[in-house]
Amino acid sequence: MLFSVRHRTLYAYSAPVRLGDHLLRLRPRQTGVRIVRESLRIEPAPASQTERIDRYGNRTTEVAFAGETDRLLIESRFELETDPAPRPWLDEREIRAEFGGGAGPRVRAYAAELFARTGGDALAFLDALTGDLFARTDRKIRDIGYAQDPEETLARARGACRDLTLLFMAAARSQNIPARFVSGYQAHAETPDGKRHLHAWPEVFLPGAGWRGYDPTHGCAAASGHVALCAGADQLSTMPVEGGFFGDGATSTLRFDLDIRVGDGRV
Repeated sequence: MLFSVRHRTLYAYSAPVRLGDHLLRLRPRQTGVRIVRESLRIEPAPASQTERIDRYGNRTTEVAFAGETDRLLIESRFELETDPAPRPWLDEREIRAEFGGGAGPRVRAYAAELFARTGGDALAFLDALTGDLFARTDRKIRDIGYAQDPEETLARARGACRDLTLLFMAAARSQNIPARFVSGYQAHAETPDGKRHLHAWPEVFLPGAGWRGYDPTHGCAAASGHVALCAGADQLSTMPVEGGFFGDGATSTLRFDLDIRVGDGRV
């Protein structure tokens, strides 16, 4: 599947400010895709800009600024083609240590009942978990704020994609299936507000198969219709923009615009 993405983020400040160092995670991961072209526009122009790969394999951009400004514009553009991901060799012990973890009592009980109902088969459990969370949850858009606690999402049966992602991860981990948080874009229909949003979904590690993605927000597997920007053990490891500013009494407002176009065939 072909993806053409433009992701524009604008911070406007009520008075001139000095920008602190920023960490950006706005370039797509290179696993399972063929990148045709990409660009990253930043205004004001950074005094320094460094590209790195972090501990989770995410492509990050570290930027520092000089002088004052009343705005910060970050615009990422890329075109790519999704392909089936290869199965790299991975150390299962390290993955279980990094991407395991506990869950609350309500989530543990819910996952254990579902695991038993599917006969203890991991793939059947993950498929059932995806479908059950999709069917039982009232999905809502929430542009700001961190994800809810998985116990709260399960009890309220209501949440955004990041809430469902954390709940899925907790349920999978409670059954000894390593799971991680993924942030990126998806090709499904636009949300009820008519806008595109950054999306979140979980991936689980299966011996012999590597990392496999599931999307409980849409009740399907995460495959060629999903493009990952970054992945990590938790939501904080996948924030697209991290940074701050310094200015006496200054406040900030955030506006974003996301345009995603998809198609079939090859670029």
